[in-house]
Amino acid sequence: MTKLQLGAQLYTVREFTKTLDDFAETLKKVADIGYRTVQVSATCAFEADWLAGQLAANGLSCAITHTAPQRIFEETETVIDEHRQFGCRYIGIGMAPGGMERADWYSPFAQTFKPVARKIAKAGALLMYHNHNVEFARTGNGREIILERLLADFAPEELGITLDTYWVQAGGGDPAWWLRHLRGRVPCIHLKDMAFAPGNGLSGMRMAPVYEGNMNFDAILAAAEDAEVQYLLVEQDDCYGEDPFLCLTKSYENLKAVGLS
Repeated sequence: MTKLQLGAQLYTVREFTKTLDDFAETLKKVADIGYRTVQVSATCAFEADWLAGQLAANGLSCAITHTAPQRIFEETETVIDEHRQFGCRYIGIGMAPGGMERADWYSPFAQTFKPVARKIAKAGALLMYHNHNVEFARTGNGREIILERLLADFAPEELGITLDTYWVQAGGGDPAWWLRHLRGRVPCIHLKDMAFAPGNGLSGMRMAPVYEGNMNFDAILAAAEDAEVQYLLVEQDDCYGEDPFLCLTKSYENLKAVGLS
């Protein structure tokens, strides 16, 4: 699995990136765990040259960001230039505006971001869309899920998918099947495990370090290779009171044990 690069999604440690000093310390801690690439997400504001310097100082690269959709839409050229400064090709949207609140979110999103995606592609970068479970809802005809519609409406050179393994499973999908289905469109993915926790609601779903839940990560990693994934980004949105750096460490050690680093 040497071609798969293992990284950390900084959303996991977002409470430790609220100031520039804390952000810098967090990058050092992530590098000390062993990660060599990161996704920059949910941090304090920063200048692009500051981030470039901090990444270089810690032997890190930035694989992808989650950037505010409004900024991507309203300040497209500036966002492209910032990413160019810290060496990041993939400009990510963490969630479509209104995606969690409105049933009719998709059409406005596609109409707004299709020209933006084309502009980003023309600049040599790629807009990336991160899924949750809402993209597995079926459209009005009941024959198509929203994720399939997204793939049809945006060309591969206009939009990549940051496939999140946990949210695919939560939406009733098979992460390994979807990875192969999206071959060539998933340069970056999120690795996040799902465990069962009695007393944690009716479903019992709970996020867990990779290989410490019930998802089939041997199959997921094999599918990631088949799908030409470049970056495997470990993420745990909720650590349930446990130190998130420890959760990132557990995932890293578990993945290292199966040949990744």
